[in-house]
Amino acid sequence: MSGAKPQALVLDFGGVVTRTLFETHALTERALGLKAGTLDWRGPFDPASDALWRSMQADEISERDYWKTRTREVGQLVGEDWQDMSTFVQRARGADPQAVVRPEAGRAIRIAHEAGVRLAILSNELDLFYGASFRERLPLLSLFETIVDATYTKILKPDGRAYAMVGEALKLPLEACVFVDDQKRNVDGAVAAGMLTVHFDVAEPARSYAEALGHFGLTLS
Repeated sequence: MSGAKPQALVLDFGGVVTRTLFETHALTERALGLKAGTLDWRGPFDPASDALWRSMQADEISERDYWKTRTREVGQLVGEDWQDMSTFVQRARGADPQAVVRPEAGRAIRIAHEAGVRLAILSNELDLFYGASFRERLPLLSLFETIVDATYTKILKPDGRAYAMVGEALKLPLEACVFVDDQKRNVDGAVAAGMLTVHFDVAEPARSYAEALGHFGLTLS
């Protein structure tokens, strides 16, 4: 497959298809009845002010550990005991899933689909965080041929088996797939697995999607 045109676009979900929870603090505060500015952790948008995020980036804690802590903190703000990330996500953004989809994602996914590019999602926690019903209320997901979700497989990126699973589901060699993720460790895992990759920049989603489409000779418009 070396040198051949790639055939499939494989996307992470949270952060790549949807805006991050860091970007939607205002929506979250309104949904939960919190005062504007209450949520001040900014993760990749301001690592210097988010010690917990820096610990995660340094591999001292996992991404799930990061969100478990934030979930408990936000639950306490509304006087509740939240142990499950899905409670946080669904309370913060469950009413209107479409409102948190990146517009650039919607455009890029439709451009790829119309051009005959095969589409897949490889997520560590799609249903774990969003709840199974979220998929049914997001028409964009109907364009994806397969969704490999570690909520069920229990194999988390950057484990090489996670990438192998999406290749098997698509019946394609991993060299024929372009993988897009906002976490560098997951991109590094995909590189090791033999995939073409785009390290998605949550601060510049249009540029990142343009780079991904460029692998297929397509442009974001």
